[in-house]
Amino acid sequence: MKTFSRITESVMLAATLAVVMSTGVATAQYGAPRPYARWGYGAPSAEFAEAQQRGFRDGVDGARKDFENHRPPNVNNRDEFRRPNFIPRFERRDYRFGFERGYNSAARRIYGSGLR
Repeated sequence: MKTFSRITESVMLAATLAVVMSTGVATAQYGAPRPYARWGYGAPSAEFAEAQQRGFRDGVDGARKDFENHRPPNVNNRDEFRRPNFIPRFERRDYRFGFERGYNSAARRIYGSGLR
């Protein structure tokens, strides 16, 4: 049993280190994470892929910009959602998924809960 627990501890330690190291890479590549949880929009889930997390943050920003410019909330009106040409082609689906989740989360918070 001791051998099993040592193996389990080793696996857990390796998994923890992998998460910590991948977080540092994402921060170095995209800058420091924005404090969305503090603003009440929720935060991109840690299980999201990197492109999904970036999309979530951009979606929250898009909803905020729509509100500030007195536009109705519609994720399909955002160029970043329709044509994310700045994202590699193989990550665009993940980016759009995160963008829509972030946009809708922020829009419900900003415009009220009457949104779907």
